[in-house]
Amino acid sequence: MPERLEISLSNVNEWLNKQTPSIVEPLRADAKKMLTDTQAKLEELSDACDKLLDDAEKEMAKGSRKTYKRAKFLYKLATSFSDLIEQVTIPKDINGKTLNETSDQLKKTMKTIGQEKTKWFRAISPYFIMSRRRFDVSFKRADDSFQNFTEFLTTDYATAESAENLFSKVDELLNSLAELNKYETDKQTRNQKKELLETKIAKSQQKLKAIQSKEEIVELVQLNSRIEELTKTVKHELRHIQKSLLKFQTLVNSPGYSLSPEATSKLDDYLTNPFDALSTEKEGYPLLKGILQKIDASLDNKKMKLKPSRLRKAKDQINSIVNKEALTQLHNQCSEAFNKKTELSTSGTISKTRDERTKVHDQLKDLEQKKRLLEARDSRFEKEHKETHQRVDEQKRNLEKIMSNLFSKTVQITLD
Repeated sequence: MPERLEISLSNVNEWLNKQTPSIVEPLRADAKKMLTDTQAKLEELSDACDKLLDDAEKEMAKGSRKTYKRAKFLYKLATSFSDLIEQVTIPKDINGKTLNETSDQLKKTMKTIGQEKTKWFRAISPYFIMSRRRFDVSFKRADDSFQNFTEFLTTDYATAESAENLFSKVDELLNSLAELNKYETDKQTRNQKKELLETKIAKSQQKLKAIQSKEEIVELVQLNSRIEELTKTVKHELRHIQKSLLKFQTLVNSPGYSLSPEATSKLDDYLTNPFDALSTEKEGYPLLKGILQKIDASLDNKKMKLKPSRLRKAKDQINSIVNKEALTQLHNQCSEAFNKKTELSTSGTISKTRDERTKVHDQLKDLEQKKRLLEARDSRFEKEHKETHQRVDEQKRNLEKIMSNLFSKTVQITLD
């Protein structure tokens, strides 16, 4: 059964600094040897390029028609090979990052040279046979060394690279944990803000309730309810002449027919707000009677037309209102309610209370808006908090797994 090791996250780096050298350093030494060998093979390949250049220069100097163009092309090709080889940088510091970078450089260089050599050496044939063979041999040796280095890097050195990467993984876990701790601290602060808002909202609601329970406000609310009932009653009592009023308004607005400005305004009121129209009439509602008398005459003169059923009902209601004082009691009730509301609305107490209520209501609305925004942010905050918590757990498990495999121990990391 593997040895079990429990170690605090704050002590992991110190522990790794003591344990990883025995794993990493031997492999780095092997990597350095392989790089030295590859570098030597590249130098041999570079010497082979110099030989190609030298032979190409000598042949171009002869000026032979058969070989001049091929020699010139070989010179350019060998120059490009030399440039590619010179661009390869052998690192002094040996680690996974520098080794992989070098491997990528070598791969690109060897692939390009191999492709160009295969493609263009045929065009130069049958000339420069010896120098081309020497180059082929050097290229093969360099490529074999590169392949050995690549295989070593992907197999043996993977262990060292895992050990090297442990330090960055520890840093990632530390950063994620710090972020998680910040979320925990911020959560407390946000909860305190939310509680403060809720306290302010509760106080504002109590204050608003106290304002609305004042005698004058209660009376005004009751009066408004009474006015709503009277409005429905007025509309019901005028229901059979509603169509007549509407048609008469159109008739009045047409050329050749006139109505006094006061009566015209009152006609509009009866169509838009019949309660206000009736409650502001003088005793006996003379304006309404005058309008209805003119409507009655227009119906008799056929200036206005209604369907027989509507005409009969309209005529009956006009007669009841004009001749039988059918709206007298309703008119008195509306006038009384209207005047009482006007009196209450214009009183200093109601005005002051209304201003105070508006102020508290606006404050309450603002507080509730802040609470909604805070709750929306809390939703996003909780999602990010959860994702960070999951990231910490995943990074911790991954780190424990790598360390357990590297050191042949069951490693468990405790978070500070």
